[in-house]
Amino acid sequence: MKTYRIASIPGDGIGIEVIAEGEKVLRELARKDGGFALEFTPFDWGSERFLKRGAYMPEAPLEILKKFDAIFFGAVGSPDVPDHISLWGLRLPICQGFDQYANVRPARVLPGITSPLTKGNEIDWVIIRENTEGEYSGSGGRVHKGLPDEVATETSVFTRKGVERIHRFAFELAKKRPRRHLTLVTKSNAQRHGMVLWDEVFYEVAKNYPDVRTDRQLVDAVTTSMTLKPSTLDTIVASNLHADILSDLAAALSGSLGIAPTANLNPERTFPSMFEPIHGSAFDITGKGIANPIATFWTASMMLEHLGEAKAAARMMSAIEKVTARKVFTPDLGGTARTGDVTAAVAAAL
Repeated sequence: MKTYRIASIPGDGIGIEVIAEGEKVLRELARKDGGFALEFTPFDWGSERFLKRGAYMPEAPLEILKKFDAIFFGAVGSPDVPDHISLWGLRLPICQGFDQYANVRPARVLPGITSPLTKGNEIDWVIIRENTEGEYSGSGGRVHKGLPDEVATETSVFTRKGVERIHRFAFELAKKRPRRHLTLVTKSNAQRHGMVLWDEVFYEVAKNYPDVRTDRQLVDAVTTSMTLKPSTLDTIVASNLHADILSDLAAALSGSLGIAPTANLNPERTFPSMFEPIHGSAFDITGKGIANPIATFWTASMMLEHLGEAKAAARMMSAIEKVTARKVFTPDLGGTARTGDVTAAVAAAL
């Protein structure tokens, strides 16, 4: 029997709560499946550690993590730590260090959930986000701090290699979906260097995928398509910043940030990939027992699929959909269920 080693990094806020629930359901699924086992190793890397020790992670964290098959990540962010310190202290070093350049965020309205859109049932998207460069490359700086002529620069970095591989990944995914439709999201009318390269490489790569239909939309225009014409979209590829924003919009249009999953993939499998719900640490509801674990369960399904356990991944999604169809909802979806109630219902549905 195959045993998968999973690094569990709950992080902050409700991340700690939902990762615990995710582990419970994954263990139950592995027990019922019988064909594989999961071995979780917990790491206390989060803002509490930072406040006590001055660092989110110990020295050489990637050396510690690279022996695992996957990383199960909760959230990072605390009211006591500036956001740019927490993000660059934990999540981004892992994504960039392990070259997890393909961020995959599916969005659809699950059974029983109501979208704020009248055409919400038409939502069936996968947003592919370039995950290691672009606007979040970390290039830039500040000079003359605190003075009237202080200057801060934030440089978007687009490399031909980075752009080509994310477009190729997007085309490969799009051709496996029934509609075989890929939308290029850009802002090359105003960002005339990096985004023009983004566009040019897209159409170069497209020549190798004649069976995939393509279109191009500016990032501001695609928000209109998402809200007014959701059926016109299928697979979407966008830069780091643009896809970050669009995927949160997609989650909200699907019913709640509490149901949206993410996979941070190293497609070549040179390094482990990382799987996380997108809702963040949500300190406003931390400790209340009402965090929605559905995003974590869906994320767990994506992790299983990546590990090669497609049957178990499908079984997880089937259980999730049975529970949402029964409207076992936490408050973000208008219900009164607690986090543990949803976990118990999904475990039973398995």
